[in-house]
Amino acid sequence: MSSVTVTLPDKSTKEFSSGVSSYEIATQIGARLAQDSIAVKVNCKLYDITSNITEDSEIEFVTINSEEGHEILLHSTAHLMAQAVKILFPKAKVTIGPSIENRFYYDFDVEIPFTENDLKNIENKMRELASQKQEITRFEMSRDEAIDLFNKKDEFYKVEIIREIDPKENITVYSQDSFIDLCRGPHLPNTGMIKHFKLLESSSAYWRGNEQNKVLQRIYGTAFSSKKDLDSYLFLIEESKKRDHRKLGKELNLFSFDDEVGPGLPLWLPKGTILVEELEKLAKNTERKAGY
Repeated sequence: MSSVTVTLPDKSTKEFSSGVSSYEIATQIGARLAQDSIAVKVNCKLYDITSNITEDSEIEFVTINSEEGHEILLHSTAHLMAQAVKILFPKAKVTIGPSIENRFYYDFDVEIPFTENDLKNIENKMRELASQKQEITRFEMSRDEAIDLFNKKDEFYKVEIIREIDPKENITVYSQDSFIDLCRGPHLPNTGMIKHFKLLESSSAYWRGNEQNKVLQRIYGTAFSSKKDLDSYLFLIEESKKRDHRKLGKELNLFSFDDEVGPGLPLWLPKGTILVEELEKLAKNTERKAGY
């Protein structure tokens, strides 16, 4: 059997049989590395930790505590949330669910907007699914096979996305138990690694951000590798809410809003008017002193 040479970040090299999995390499380097690694960078490109190495490569293991590892955790948690939603709301249609800075979201086509109680139930179902340590598995298939798969599941948003992909390009999907989602990955090896998360809120969003399209329901959430980091982030959110201009404006009697006037257009109250006038005076004096 042919062999491959892998170069590690410290420039040391090791030889393995061709087709060796990244996880096997991590295991042979050290048990702790294998335990902490959730993905691997092969020649600077991210792959699942179960991916196979078939040619000489530079590899670097990605841990859940790293920036890239956090992105993978967020994305996998979004999939876990979509799985929970599909179990609790079988008629819901899934659309897209990316990770964003310290957060993730997923948009759903549902008949009735999600309530606060719905979010609690979804979060509880997520914890149940995570405790089952379901294996997250990657599959490749042709474009036609993927269209057929999601058509059978009546997931027409996924079919719309797939139809826009180059027909020559293979499609990657990920499964965990009976839930299957369209995704490039990489993802965590199993749902058991998703331990510290919180659903934050739900809101409306147009499909693909186009107001001509259907209004969807978006659920935001966050996830971290430790309870301490999660609690710190949730604390920052609460502190930010206290300083929200809409909250402060109401509490300090600075301004109010009226839907008939228009959303986002403040109606200045007496105290607010004084504040605006003083700021205008300060701006004019500053410009005058600067020679403008």
